[in-house]
Amino acid sequence: MSVEILTFGCRLNTYESEVIRGHAAALADTVIVNTCAVTAEAERQARQAIRRAARERPGAPIVVTGCATQIDPTAWASLPGVTRVLGNADKLRRESWMPDATSAVSDIMTARETAPHLVTEFAGRARAFVQVQQGCDHRCTFCIIPFGRGPNRSVPMGAVVAQVRALIEAGYQEVVLTGVDIASYGADLPGAPRLGQMVRRLLALVPDLPRLRLSSLDPAAIDDDIWRLLADEPRFMPHLHLSLQSGSDLVLKRMKRRHLRGDAAAAIERARRLRPGIAIGADLIAGFPTETEVLSRETSDFVADMELPFLHVFPYSERPGTPAARMPKVPVARRRERAAHLREIGRRNAQRFLAAQLGRTVHVLTESSDSGHSEHFAPVRLAAPVVPACLLRARVVGATGTHLLAEAA
Repeated sequence: MSVEILTFGCRLNTYESEVIRGHAAALADTVIVNTCAVTAEAERQARQAIRRAARERPGAPIVVTGCATQIDPTAWASLPGVTRVLGNADKLRRESWMPDATSAVSDIMTARETAPHLVTEFAGRARAFVQVQQGCDHRCTFCIIPFGRGPNRSVPMGAVVAQVRALIEAGYQEVVLTGVDIASYGADLPGAPRLGQMVRRLLALVPDLPRLRLSSLDPAAIDDDIWRLLADEPRFMPHLHLSLQSGSDLVLKRMKRRHLRGDAAAAIERARRLRPGIAIGADLIAGFPTETEVLSRETSDFVADMELPFLHVFPYSERPGTPAARMPKVPVARRRERAAHLREIGRRNAQRFLAAQLGRTVHVLTESSDSGHSEHFAPVRLAAPVVPACLLRARVVGATGTHLLAEAA
């Protein structure tokens, strides 16, 4: 059998799995598990996948890599069937995937460099992900990822442009710029360019790129060029996803976030003023330590008042070694209740947002013969079969609570 790659976590991991796929092509009958450490649930799912692979493919080497292994390599090396553990830097090196590379656990904590890797295919995906930075210099009290990814390192503009050009030549119509903290892009490069400057130059140098998106942004770190692009550049999609985490000032301070409730509200209002109809998404943590019912209500009220339609809600997950793990805890059942409540508010917001699209013409990137996403990243079901991985105009004829119904125009 060929190499099987199981990917957990963020878009950056998805990009890195494609780098691994190219490097590991010479291996045979191997399972590679690219782990995530952002929550205990993500780690549980990866462990479950490893145990399943060990049962279903006895004798096949299992190589485990990613943020979870970077943080605790010995624990992952002890799982049944695991033959090798690689850190986040080593997994991107071609020599790590040579058939004669046999070290059980790589030197996890050494390399920190960010070397660009040219990727021209994302298996089973219509949109492509491009890494623009790696690591994080901030220390939010709930987050273990800086320990798994290291400090902020940016990919030079020329390498980003070359990667996007290669993807366009391979037929991709949409690119998502991704990283751990993309708003910190450029601080370590000569001249310290900001993210917006890089995006502006990218769009100028790759005029054939039809659609560009950004992964999660810190609402306190959106620079002036990003705002100008949002207002003036039609290829910059009308969709922002904010790393919000909470709508309570006290909780945000205890998280050591860089923004407060008012900063997030101002960013959302500015985005809507510059690009009317824009879709706003947000990451949210429910049940952060010390969060009372009053503080929880501040977040749910914020989400309702700002009418945020596309939410990623996570019950708080203790990460050993982080300051938040030592704070007074909210009971797990209460965290789940609060997460469910936020998701319900988000569902109602999404229902209203999608209903407002009725009768409009949207531009859909098709991901299968009958579905795709609009420029607002709204899920779209198409009335008749179409060619996957293409852009088409469609008229919205219906809306459910979760997606649009449309006919090709």
